[in-house]
Amino acid sequence: MKKTCAFILAAALSLSALSGCQSRPPLQKLTPVTLNEVAHSIFYAPQYAAIELGYFEEEGIDLTLVNGAGADKVMTALVSGDADIGFMGSEASIYTYAGGAQDFAVNFAQLTQRAGNFLVARQPIENFNWEMVRGTKVLGGRAGGMPQMVFEYILKKNGIDPKADLSIDQSISFGLTAAAFTSSDAQFTVEFEPFATGLELEGSGYVVASLGTDSGYVPYTAYSAKKSYIEANPEIIQKFTNAIQKGIDYVNSHSAQEIAETIHPQFKETPLENITKIVERYKQQDTWKEDTVFEKDSFDLLQNILEEAGELPARVPYEDLVTVEFSKKAAR
Repeated sequence: MKKTCAFILAAALSLSALSGCQSRPPLQKLTPVTLNEVAHSIFYAPQYAAIELGYFEEEGIDLTLVNGAGADKVMTALVSGDADIGFMGSEASIYTYAGGAQDFAVNFAQLTQRAGNFLVARQPIENFNWEMVRGTKVLGGRAGGMPQMVFEYILKKNGIDPKADLSIDQSISFGLTAAAFTSSDAQFTVEFEPFATGLELEGSGYVVASLGTDSGYVPYTAYSAKKSYIEANPEIIQKFTNAIQKGIDYVNSHSAQEIAETIHPQFKETPLENITKIVERYKQQDTWKEDTVFEKDSFDLLQNILEEAGELPARVPYEDLVTVEFSKKAAR
């Protein structure tokens, strides 16, 4: 009798263990993917929504997110193999290709379609126009980076020569310009969020213009991976793109308040009401695409901006540096 009970108990425990294993997600089957991002900004809300809502896990991806702090550093991580996927301005992939790299980065999904930075003034300005920056000092971005090139693109659209008509300080590292602005003699600074809103809240600056609005639709940031990685791991790229598409669908169908609540864990030091304000600002300027398809017209515009900035020695082929295969499948 004791042996029978022991057998029944062992069988029950075995079934319980099997049942438990079946009810839990098979974590061992998740594929590890390292994503290196150009900056950790509310500008990229769809990506953080995808993380917080578990869309990557749904697609079988165990995502590790690393802040690269600049497109040049993201590309270095991608080329060295420290990152599987890079998220940055696509100009970095163009530079790498033009430099003769054989295993170059290929853009497979676009996220933002407008610039995400703002012009912040020392004092509030009603009815701002770009002529007001003529003869002033501005804290700008790194030469050859999208923030700086879009800024110069807007200046030229307004008849202002970036080199002759104002002084642009490009000596300050990415992400440190807001802190430098408070003690600087500059009249303006170009800032991403949450730094632009942060300057407003502390009374040190005032947003007077949106570079995203004034530059028009620009392929500002996209996901890329080395050509060899995409060829070897097409299923991973597809699943990653699927997760990002779900994140885009979420932000395009929910309120700023709902989005802010969802991504708040990614920005714990930023009050929820500030995140909501920033998300609403980005929604109003139509920041995020409805899909991740990186169109040829957008790529051509990007190369036009690079040429105007003097950063492109020769145009590069769209067909080599962009694939829309994964984006079109994800958008279905």
